[in-house]
Amino acid sequence: MNANPVMKKLGLADDDRAVIFHADDIGSFQSTLDAYAELLDFGLLSSAAAMVPCPWFPAAAELCRNRQDLGVIDMGVHLTVTSEWESYRWGPVSTRDRQSGLIDEDGYFHPTAHEIHQGADLTALEAELRAQIEQAQTSGIDITHIDSHMLTLFHHRLLDVYFKLGLEYQVPAFCLRQDVNGIWQHYLDEKTVSALVGQIKRVEDFGMPLLDHVHVMPLDRPENREQQLKAVLASIPPGITYLIIHPAKDTPELRAAASPEDWPNRVADYQLFLSETMRDYVTRSGIHVLGYRALRDLMRS
Repeated sequence: MNANPVMKKLGLADDDRAVIFHADDIGSFQSTLDAYAELLDFGLLSSAAAMVPCPWFPAAAELCRNRQDLGVIDMGVHLTVTSEWESYRWGPVSTRDRQSGLIDEDGYFHPTAHEIHQGADLTALEAELRAQIEQAQTSGIDITHIDSHMLTLFHHRLLDVYFKLGLEYQVPAFCLRQDVNGIWQHYLDEKTVSALVGQIKRVEDFGMPLLDHVHVMPLDRPENREQQLKAVLASIPPGITYLIIHPAKDTPELRAAASPEDWPNRVADYQLFLSETMRDYVTRSGIHVLGYRALRDLMRS
């Protein structure tokens, strides 16, 4: 695709490399809150998103309120309609109606996206997503964007609702500026790829800032985390890259709730973004570190 118009609006050249260092799943576990607070103080992290239906969301909102005046909070809503852990679950904030298609027989969100894609009532889905955004706002969070937990909303049935809410609330909805031959085809079905390409052009015409690339630090390789990230940053192309981590401190709750294959990676992300060596590497790399607030303010201007 052509160069991202957001780059010029931010005062960057087309061949500059910009990165949003983003923390997902804030409020999913208590340990994400302590981790997030420390990462804010350290200063390398530039964006985050909270999970409104999760048990620790009220504490996440309190943290944001307490720090809002310091100018360091860049918090979005990690729109959540799945609940993936076996013994640690959450459900909708808007309904417990089984007819909504949003909940399983126990009253929690379904564990995978498939059930939502096949059975969610779109009116109920929109009401739930809207309720999550508005609960974040009324809890005192000046939200900077929306994105999708487990990419569940990236499905041809659900895309209209996702982008509609971004335009209505005047916040960027995370998405890449990809054509039909881009990265989306590697993990989205053909109908969704086709629908997404049309949505990308539509929302950009409405002034929604979109990103160029994404990289998620893996949740199955906690070793050599610093080397992993340096290799990624050394190879990122021009444009805006969304680099996603899942930071959490090592606590009994985290170990009990998340799988043994998963939680060490979250702890590794937390430790990685407290690394002086890593912060110095980013400073020397010439990479421009962005937050989502700058993109939201562009959209609203």
